[in-house]
Formats: sequence, structure tokens, C-alpha cells
Amino acid sequence: MPAPLNRLKKALEEGQQTIGCWLVLGDSYAAEIAARAGFDWCVIDNEHAPNDLRSTLFQLQALGQTPTSAVVRPPIGKTHLLKQFLDIGCQSFVVPMVENAAQAIELVRATRYPPAGVRGVGASTARASGFNTHVDYLQTANDQICLFVQVESRAGLAALPDILAVEGVDGVFIGPSDLSADLGHLGNPNAPEVVVAIEGALDAIAASSKASGIFAVDQADAERYLARGVSFVAVASDINSMATALRQTVNRFRQ
Repeated sequence: MPAPLNRLKKALEEGQQTIGCWLVLGDSYAAEIAARAGFDWCVIDNEHAPNDLRSTLFQLQALGQTPTSAVVRPPIGKTHLLKQFLDIGCQSFVVPMVENAAQAIELVRATRYPPAGVRGVGASTARASGFNTHVDYLQTANDQICLFVQVESRAGLAALPDILAVEGVDGVFIGPSDLSADLGHLGNPNAPEVVVAIEGALDAIAASSKASGIFAVDQADAERYLARGVSFVAVASDINSMATALRQTVNRFRQ
């Protein structure tokens, strides 16, 4: 039995557009609620959320009971961290703050078994292999990895052509918040300079063989990016959806 099919990777390879939800509450109940809502994927955020390896595992288990694909954003793209996320069953990643092709190459290598990479071989005791029930896991796991690298700085934008040329990178995800900060517009991702930079990056990605992604929980922004063909769009986050709904309820009854 081979490694499980990565439905997200397959959808992106087929040119499908997908929408997803960012999970920052760090809770498997919230993850399952988001998945049951019908998103194509959910990102379990370990960079800006109170997650750790075990809470990520619980959310992977919750999402695994649904058709929604699970994606993990690690706090940083370090080989030893990715190895742990891989072994608990993560097949798709959005890795933050990638600023050059050398970083992208190392991320590809970190997520692949030798000779294509440096992933440690511990599949016989790992959830990823179904605890050794996927007998062909080692031979097939590499093909099911979906890797997005996150470009969110001046350096990343400058290196974008080289990053797009890296084999094994499936897509480039634009981070508007950090990018706007690095461009001198902290807290204002809609500043004209930032918008021009994002549009230029998306054009470059569209001209490549890679998938494009972006965080756009504002409805108008999300609709605009989907209309221009972005294939991996975060249209919601669990905490923003919850906060907005609760505030609307309070305001309605206060009035």
C-alpha cells in the first residue's frame, strides 16, 4: 500500500482553485468545525498560534475524518521541525519567510527521503505510514508532498524568479502582512506600493508552473484574487470568524 494520496496536491496539479481556512485557535474541535463547513483545506498555524506538535497532531486527526486537506505552517523552516510534522502525518506545508532559492532547496530536501532529500527514516513507528501499514510508504511518500514557500519580504520578492525555478516547490504563498511591514507600511497591506508588489509577484507565479497562494480574509480581496486565478486562497480564519460572529451578536442585542 502506498502513501495516502495528497488530494490538495492533485487538485493544484489539475489547475483547480481552492479556498481554505487558517486555524489559529489551536483546538481540534475548531479544526473539525472548519472542515465540516466545506473548505478545501485548513492550515494549522504554528507560527502565530498557540500550537505545538501534539496540538497539531490532534488537529490532523480531526481533519483526517473529513474531506478537507490538512496543511501545516511550521514556526520556521528547520529540518528537525519538518521531520516531526512529517512523521505525524502532514503531507502539505506553507513555510514562512523564505527569502532565497537556497532556502527553498533545503526545504525540498527536508521533506523528501534520500536520495532526493535528508528526511530521517522513522516510518515504521510513524503515524504518517499508518504505523507501518502502508508498506510502500518509503518508496511513495516523496511524491505526495505539497510544499508552498511563503514570500513576504523585499528579499523574497527579489529572489522570486530563482525560488520559482526550484524543483519540488509546488507553490509560492504571498504573505501581505509581513510584506507590507518590510516595505515600510506596517499594518497597511492595501498601501499602493504593497498592492503593486503583490500583483507583480502573482503575475510572476502565474507565468511559472507553480501554484499561487495568498492570505485574504477580506471578502473583496479574496474575490479579486480568485478572479485573477490564484489557486490557494485563505478566505477565513477560525478566530476572526468567531470574533466577528460574536461581536455581531452582542451588537445586535445591545441595540
